[in-house]
Amino acid sequence: MPPKTRTHSRWVCQQCGFVSTKSYGKCPDCGEWNTLVETLVTAADEKKSALAALAPRSVPQKISEVVTEGFARIAVPMPELARVLGGGIVPGSLVLIGGEPGIGKSTLLLQMAALMAQSAGAVLYVSGEESVQQMKMRAERLALKPDALYLLTETNLDEIIAHIERLRPKLVIIDSIQTVYLEELTSAAGSISQVRESAARLTRVAKETHVAIFLVGHVTKAGAIAGPRVLEHIVDTVLYLEGERFHTYRLLRSVKNRFGATSEVGVFEMTQEGMREVDNPSQAFLAERAPGAAGSAIAVTMEGTRPLLVEIQALTNSTTFALPRRTGNGFDLSRLLLLTAVLQQRVGLKLGTQDVFVNVVGGLKITEPAADLTVALAIASSHRNQPVAEELVVIGEVGLSGELRTVAHAQRRLLEAARLGFKRAVVPHTLTRMKDKPAGIELIGARTLTQAMEVALLR
Repeated sequence: MPPKTRTHSRWVCQQCGFVSTKSYGKCPDCGEWNTLVETLVTAADEKKSALAALAPRSVPQKISEVVTEGFARIAVPMPELARVLGGGIVPGSLVLIGGEPGIGKSTLLLQMAALMAQSAGAVLYVSGEESVQQMKMRAERLALKPDALYLLTETNLDEIIAHIERLRPKLVIIDSIQTVYLEELTSAAGSISQVRESAARLTRVAKETHVAIFLVGHVTKAGAIAGPRVLEHIVDTVLYLEGERFHTYRLLRSVKNRFGATSEVGVFEMTQEGMREVDNPSQAFLAERAPGAAGSAIAVTMEGTRPLLVEIQALTNSTTFALPRRTGNGFDLSRLLLLTAVLQQRVGLKLGTQDVFVNVVGGLKITEPAADLTVALAIASSHRNQPVAEELVVIGEVGLSGELRTVAHAQRRLLEAARLGFKRAVVPHTLTRMKDKPAGIELIGARTLTQAMEVALLR
């Protein structure tokens, strides 16, 4: 009989990868609660890790001797996706895309794979969750019929790497990283050690073969990509596909990109034919706005380097409870509480007995303070039942004293508003002295929130 393999437990943090010989309720390294998971480790695993540390190192090269020919970006036939990636796909890069289940990750990647197979060459789509028949049925539903798209159902990472080295495709998509495993590790697929080692192995393959690899990552209840935090440090680019399940619009956001700008955003619409790119998202978000409605105002928010015009709606109503409710859908609740207090103390609105509801139309989430003035005016408009003037956009941050503060990228915001036909903009008074004012839009300066309300609200 072969000798039994001796195993012992290691506790690994799912957030930061901290390893301990005993369990803790709170991770000593990152401070997160209930994130340490028990993992069985064999003596063979530890021996392999020790031998790997003694492996030969790579040879340093002079910068003048490094050859960069053939490393031009691969063009992506989807402009919104290319924008988020920084202009195209870099050969040998590793891209991680996360999002909630059913948000459209697999649909978007299958569409990209089909288009890339038509324009760039062979593409390998590996799924550990669906059969090739299921993937073929989805491709037919999306009317995709590329000849150079190869489908594979496999979870053994060694087998997947063998197929990559044999086929040498331009692009590889693995859906998902939590389903693949390495045979030499005793832990189950999706465990901390499997995810970390699989990502490291794929990184080495991508750099050696110059094949771009896209990984799909599951997310936790908190919205972060499941697995150790080190997973996001291993890859070159991290993308998140965001959006409300009951809205059609999806935002593909870049939070890390070694080859381009971070915080870039691509806008898509989920349809029966798949993910459709939205060329003019500002116009799409304002398409169903009711003119002359009280409690509605237009904000110009920045998503990466792109200005977006969105409608912010507010509703105030007499409360039936001792404590009035404050609800923000797509807007930070702490900012909403701050603005409500400023409206009460500095402007004199009696909101102490009013429930206040704020909604960002289209399923967007606004975190920047440049939308403060828009939210405040929408609340005041609903409370006084006075609509905001037509063809007017609102830009500005509100301070605790009720003063208006300037915001970044003001010229870019105003240019986008003028392009969509808005004639006037209420802005902090300091922006009226800006150089190169956009043509076609009048800047109305205000020093305080009270002055902005006098200008913006119709009587």
